[in-house]
Amino acid sequence: MPSSGRKILSRAQTAKLIVATAAVAALASTITGRWSLVFISLVTLALALVPIAFAQGLGLRLPVAFVVWIVAFVFGAIFMGEAFDFYEKVWWWDIALHGFSAVGFGLLGFLFAFMLFEGDSFAAPATALAVISFAFGISIGTLWEIFEYGVDQVFGANMQKSGLDDTMGDLMVDTLGAAAGAASGYLYLKGRDYLAAGLIAEFIEHNRALYRKARFRRRR
Repeated sequence: MPSSGRKILSRAQTAKLIVATAAVAALASTITGRWSLVFISLVTLALALVPIAFAQGLGLRLPVAFVVWIVAFVFGAIFMGEAFDFYEKVWWWDIALHGFSAVGFGLLGFLFAFMLFEGDSFAAPATALAVISFAFGISIGTLWEIFEYGVDQVFGANMQKSGLDDTMGDLMVDTLGAAAGAASGYLYLKGRDYLAAGLIAEFIEHNRALYRKARFRRRR
């Protein structure tokens, strides 16, 4: 459909624009001698492109929406968060990124678990897969908080900001995000296109060899 084509083109252009912004910032910072911004810009580029290259190495085909998700998150967390100090200037920035990533990890947990059933929605227990997805998302969030604590203790950094309050707030947001990701997987198995169930369907359609028993839905 023409509207779908325009939507996909818009997503692709968004990802390219974000990557181009980081590349231009790296070049401009090199010219002006702002070496810290050069480093942050290059790290942003690397972290945005590495997951995509890794997925291609595994033979996975990432839908454009997933590429935009990855690039936008890295751009917001590293480039905007560190280079422009959005973590301090925008009070909800860290909260939004935690929720954003938790939803993504919840979806990732579902996709891996569903892959074990080769996409057979009749054999895959919806509630059990939702619980697995939720646990996966929460586990990643918990490991990140442990990492922050370790960095603060070993290197004297301040990743936890306000300490226990920051950690507990992040874990609460991670819980909500992981629940949203898990609920999306549950709704997908129930044939309902709510939350991020559409993203799940798009990924499965792009990787039919891994979900060979899936019932592929016709787009309306």
